Amino acid sequence: MAAEAAGTFRRTQIERSDQRIAWERTDQAFFAAGACHILAWVCRESYADRPIEIAAVRFAGERQVFHVYALWDGWAFDHSGWHPESQLLAVNTEFEGRPLEQVKITDSLAEFCEEHLSRMPNQYWLDPLPRARKYVSRYIPPWA
Repeated sequence: MAAEAAGTFRRTQIERSDQRIAWERTDQAFFAAGACHILAWVCRESYADRPIEIAAVRFAGERQVFHVYALWDGWAFDHSGWHPESQLLAVNTEFEGRPLEQVKITDSLAEFCEEHLSRMPNQYWLDPLPRARKYVSRYIPPWA
């Protein structure tokens, strides 16, 4: 699968306001927009023997991030699977049409959610963790 910009899957207003409707999107759409942070933390948890970091992108000079992904040795994992981080950044920059910057996230999931107004797993229509684990398992990591 080619790297795709997260913005391609932005939630509509009804998807933002109704968790059931947001939940019923395809896995890729769900993990591109609305649960990318859950997928990133589950990826790190799934490969606990690897030094996987959490990173995010935001518009240059802004504080709020809009897409979160797992990062290992220059490889990024998000809704598009594993790709060189440079590809992930390039497709998102091209889609958004303005400069982006990468930010390393060192907070816990709970701290991240509080700071960035993101949902914790228990705040979704259903538990997203099993769905994220299944999604992560679909992709062969770059070290395999």
